[in-house]
Amino acid sequence: MAAISMIQLINVTKQYESQSGSRSEIVAADRLNLEIPDGEIFGLVGPNGAGKTTTLKMVCGLQSPTMGQVLVNGVDVQRDPEKAQEQLGYLADFFSVYEDLKVWEYLDYFANAYKIDAAKIDERVKETIRRMNLNGKRDELISGLSRGMKQRLGIGRAVIHDPPLIILDEPAAGLDPKARVELKELLKELHAEGKTIFITSHILADLEEICTSIAVMEKGRLLRIGRIEDVMTEAAAVRRVRIRLAAAGFAAEDWLNERPGVSGISATATGAEFAFVGDDAALATLVRELVHAGAPVCGVEKLTETLERLYSRISTGEVM
Repeated sequence: MAAISMIQLINVTKQYESQSGSRSEIVAADRLNLEIPDGEIFGLVGPNGAGKTTTLKMVCGLQSPTMGQVLVNGVDVQRDPEKAQEQLGYLADFFSVYEDLKVWEYLDYFANAYKIDAAKIDERVKETIRRMNLNGKRDELISGLSRGMKQRLGIGRAVIHDPPLIILDEPAAGLDPKARVELKELLKELHAEGKTIFITSHILADLEEICTSIAVMEKGRLLRIGRIEDVMTEAAAVRRVRIRLAAAGFAAEDWLNERPGVSGISATATGAEFAFVGDDAALATLVRELVHAGAPVCGVEKLTETLERLYSRISTGEVM
């Protein structure tokens, strides 16, 4: 049986008028087609200005696409915005908290805003405080919370109405390492409870650890989409190799440029990194020829593919 689509973007485009007053337009999203099944932790990565936040806001109904259709759990976000809001919880990259409220008061406020049955609000607030690991802070003023606690409180606000979809824009921004670990564990717990999570982050190592699928976005377009293991396996077909030289003086970049199967060379005086298409035997032949050419090779290392390295390669056009 096919998985239910929690999010569908169908030929979605978002354009803004240029602030210069010219007739040119800025395209933040360019004919996006994306389908995120129920139960995913889906990471959207890309540089600042790629269109990630705009895309998230269109999914939430906070911005309208210039053209195209956005569906959340089968609900058209533009045609039925109130019903769509019931399906999701959203936390922006820079969100506001009311510093002079207590933790429970803050959650109580949003529970009422989401029109939760008044008879169920108290229990929902208690449950959310427990899930966010804020039990000891229930009656504390928000102003006294750490950055990590405020982030968990913000996520609590987003899930107080128990939506099937959680949308988080750069939730790890500004968190210390301990708070980042706690955030990842919280997201894993929410995912285990059946939530679909749509998340952006510049901390690619964190996304690699928790995401089930990813998309790479740049200049409003999706360059790569897929299950994270498939994307990483596909990228590994072109391996990265680092060669170290015992001394400077050998023109490694010039020599490598003339070898078949070699691309994406980044060289220093005492070494080089490059992409190589070929098996271990072909790599051994390449290294042997390099030594015979006079290069003082003192080390050869096959680099492990990471999401950060893959993103760099995709964005520079080395891998498409």
